[in-house]
Amino acid sequence: MTTPLPADDSIYIGSYSDTPEDKQYFALKWANRHGLIAGATGTGKTVTLQVLAEGFSAAGVPVFMADVKGDLSGICQPSEMQEFLRKRADVIGMGEAYKARAFPCAFWDVFGEAGTPVRTTVSEIGPILLAHMLELNDTQEGVLNIAFRIADEEGLLLLDLKDLRALLVSIAERAEEISKEYGNVSKPSIGAIQRALLRLEDQGADQFLGETALDLQDFIRTDLDGQGYINILSAVKLMNSPRLYAVFLLWLLSELFEELPEAGDSSKPKLVFFFDEAHLLFHDAPKPLLEKIEQVVRLIRSKGVGIYFVTQNPQDIPETVLGQLGNRVQHALRAFTPQQQKFIKVAAETYRENPAFAVKDVITELGVGEALVSTLESKGTPSVVQRVLIRPPSSRLGPATDSAKAMAQQAAGFDKKYKETIDRESAFEILAKRAEEKARQLEKQEAVQQQAPKQKSSNRQSVTEAAIKSAVRAASSSLGRTIMKELMRGILGGLRR
Repeated sequence: MTTPLPADDSIYIGSYSDTPEDKQYFALKWANRHGLIAGATGTGKTVTLQVLAEGFSAAGVPVFMADVKGDLSGICQPSEMQEFLRKRADVIGMGEAYKARAFPCAFWDVFGEAGTPVRTTVSEIGPILLAHMLELNDTQEGVLNIAFRIADEEGLLLLDLKDLRALLVSIAERAEEISKEYGNVSKPSIGAIQRALLRLEDQGADQFLGETALDLQDFIRTDLDGQGYINILSAVKLMNSPRLYAVFLLWLLSELFEELPEAGDSSKPKLVFFFDEAHLLFHDAPKPLLEKIEQVVRLIRSKGVGIYFVTQNPQDIPETVLGQLGNRVQHALRAFTPQQQKFIKVAAETYRENPAFAVKDVITELGVGEALVSTLESKGTPSVVQRVLIRPPSSRLGPATDSAKAMAQQAAGFDKKYKETIDRESAFEILAKRAEEKARQLEKQEAVQQQAPKQKSSNRQSVTEAAIKSAVRAASSSLGRTIMKELMRGILGGLRR
């Protein structure tokens, strides 16, 4: 039997397990109401993600997804149509309608190794997200907020880590003066921030923070055939720095919320995000950050952006966020402990009941590739939950070949724009000039003092002379050493490259 695929206003997900002629569709109109793909390891979440990404792309909706296992790049190649995929297509009634095809992809990588570099500036990240990334306490976060305030008032651009380091050194030297106006700024707190920055740099954040900064409009593109680009972020290495991963994703959403205009009700979203390993976004996040995530998720749908969290268990997502996810694909959950059984019961109660089966029983019995699916229907109400056999993807399962990936990357054309790092004048250079000028002035004052006629012959320094010499040494040592270290780091780094 051959069943044609649906029109452009929906995505074909699969067919009901007991009646293959009944198809499960996902209306694009409600795609910006967000969603959840959950299930135990090995139950088929990645294939479901791939099928949905293909559907959005075919409908002209750009997609962003984080590839945490390195097996999503195959979307840029046609499926190899293995026998088990053809068999699945026959079982669900696709027949000859199941065809192999590739989709336009752009590959990105925070570290610039497996794709085009993704960068943003320290200023754009902001003190709240940066404090979370650095794992600062409340006192240290307060000092960081003061640093950003001073940078803004003094016209100091914070583009990369060396800019922030130079600013912190300057603040430490002016701690007493700054404390009078902004509150206590202690050198131990500044030292703790500097040590945290060093740890962050060791994780590769110095490659993420800098210019050329990402233009988010480059994520919202279609190809010449009107297909939405699928932007794939290589997160295999990034997952070793979970704080950096979480902050990057939240920054991306926050920037989109600020830049995109209101979309109102539209026939399809402007952009769809898939966040794999979504629990990392919420793990150990302080309350202010959780509130920020909840706010962004709640409001960004008005900008035409849909967010889909991919995780092993719905309990990984805070209830305040989970309640906003209207479209759900639940693969099998395992119940080995009383606590897991309790969570499964709670999860089952969140679906609109189907009289044909008991969700709490079926949710542990689902086979690989099967899922309980509930999507929003005509008035934005959840559909009755259905037991669905997910369709096979049209693109390649697993990683793409190196040649196919290189061709897709060349067609996307982003390397020329983002490959090279730009280092324009910012806080580091401005503070270096200030330090040099201050040192010259102090040296002149010292020379004047030395040339002035001495009233008494004495080898002892006056209080003024001692103060001047001390200031010269401070200006040419503390900030000077920091700047010299950064210059040498940059030179040696360039030699290593």
